[in-house]
Amino acid sequence: MSNKNVLVINSGSSSLKFAVIDSESGEALVSGLGECFGLPEATIEWKFNGEKSKEAITAPDNHHQEAINRIVKLMDELSLKETIVAVGHRIVHGGEKFTSTVRIDDAVLTEIENLSDLAPLHNPAGAKGIRAAMTAYPSLPQFAVFDTAFHQTMPQKAFTGAISHELYKEYGIRRYGFHGTSHYYVSREAAKMLDKPIEESNFITVHLGNGASVCAISNGESVDTSMGFTPLAGLMMGTRSGDLDPGIIEFLMKKGWTPEQVFETLNKKSGFLGVSGVTSDARGILEAMDDGHEGAKLAFEVFTYRVAKYIGSYMIPLSSLDAIIFTGGIGENALDIRSEILTNLGLLGFVEDRAGNEAARFGAAGQIAESKLLGAKVLVVPTNEEFVIAKQSVELL
Repeated sequence: MSNKNVLVINSGSSSLKFAVIDSESGEALVSGLGECFGLPEATIEWKFNGEKSKEAITAPDNHHQEAINRIVKLMDELSLKETIVAVGHRIVHGGEKFTSTVRIDDAVLTEIENLSDLAPLHNPAGAKGIRAAMTAYPSLPQFAVFDTAFHQTMPQKAFTGAISHELYKEYGIRRYGFHGTSHYYVSREAAKMLDKPIEESNFITVHLGNGASVCAISNGESVDTSMGFTPLAGLMMGTRSGDLDPGIIEFLMKKGWTPEQVFETLNKKSGFLGVSGVTSDARGILEAMDDGHEGAKLAFEVFTYRVAKYIGSYMIPLSSLDAIIFTGGIGENALDIRSEILTNLGLLGFVEDRAGNEAARFGAAGQIAESKLLGAKVLVVPTNEEFVIAKQSVELL
């Protein structure tokens, strides 16, 4: 067993994902999830050697700390403790301060908490996870890997909003982008598949899951991305609206809606769920379509159309295109959604390889289409954000 294992922690406001990752192979030796934090039904479950286990979390006050205490105990039980060399934390927002993975000290932790205005649901939870892990593993080095870091190479024309520049200077309002770890990982894997140096590779990466974003990558660097100041911008998602006329917010507030109602709707009641009226899950949308549900069919059409529009527009910042890359839960598995997006890209010469598209699912990478017109391929590359966190943590050691 490798002695370069990293405990990877992704701490949310009411949940905590964890895994022990071999930083050389990317293999997850154990993975798990604590959820329903703050509620009586809080639990933690994990998978090891194909077997699943689940326990209640009963600590009344601090479920994050209790979950991490249980993880520490679990590492002992599974004889993994001595193999762990670092703890890597996924942090959603690094603002303009963090452009790469950093070793966590008191100053870094304070800065992560100071950035909570930009990610009020995520950064305080990430800081909680860090504090709990530092208490549990005081002698292990801890690292923060930021969702926003990969996009810090965007040029000013791409990240600047067309609003008063004072709002940027005073509040940091600009495009930050998210899913950076995923876009980074799949672009590197695609370059290997094409046997091309990443520094000479141009891609459009398409991360489609409950959250979704597109990224234009020029010579290995992010030059534009669809999520913005928050993860609400860009593509239509499971429950998020994506791009929206901001005048709608004023309109609804004049109708008596509170700001809380507006943003609850835009974040949690829109997207697949809002348009279909059925579900936020892409699998449920496809099943309802098969049953003739008109709302599900419309949600499918709006989603695939918007993804294709973004892909088309993201050719603008690139000098050439080597490949479009699909990843994320939907991007890796939803055959019909990928197929419809490719149909919408027909003007650009993309022709689907149906057999290739059917084969590249459920963890399998592969080529699913090609455009002779552009000399570009369409690839499916399963993402592995935990591997990036583990690898970058060990590299900094």
